[in-house]
Amino acid sequence: MASSWEKFEERIKQEMRKVYSEAVIEHSMNPRNLGDLEDADGFAKVIGPCGDTMSIWLKVNGNRIINASFVTDGCGTSIASGSMVTEMAKGKSISEAQKTTQRDVLDALGGLPQESEHCALLAADTLKAAIREYITMKREPWKRAYREY
Repeated sequence: MASSWEKFEERIKQEMRKVYSEAVIEHSMNPRNLGDLEDADGFAKVIGPCGDTMSIWLKVNGNRIINASFVTDGCGTSIASGSMVTEMAKGKSISEAQKTTQRDVLDALGGLPQESEHCALLAADTLKAAIREYITMKREPWKRAYREY
């Protein structure tokens, strides 16, 4: 027999399913790759149009992203977008990952309500900024001493 908490949680999920895809619900409630990466090769922190902040860390080996993680102070759709974009980046080459767009994140999540689509843009933009930082650090490793994260 389900507890009252389990019933409440299921009722919330039923309401969420009216607005969000299963992927959005799953990634917002059980985010992948949450937290920072020690000794990251690439890092960026971006503030989105709504004021949410997202940070992404990248670990790169042989021009391929082998690990990615994120944190955000944003809402559930920002969490889902950060979770999804880091999953999408893993295993891709730097040039492949640089091509990640807002539309790619939206498609992978099964869409977002129009008022939340900017969260997918924030995730894609933060990934691209982390890749740019990785490229800069690779070209000019001395800048690593001045990195802030």
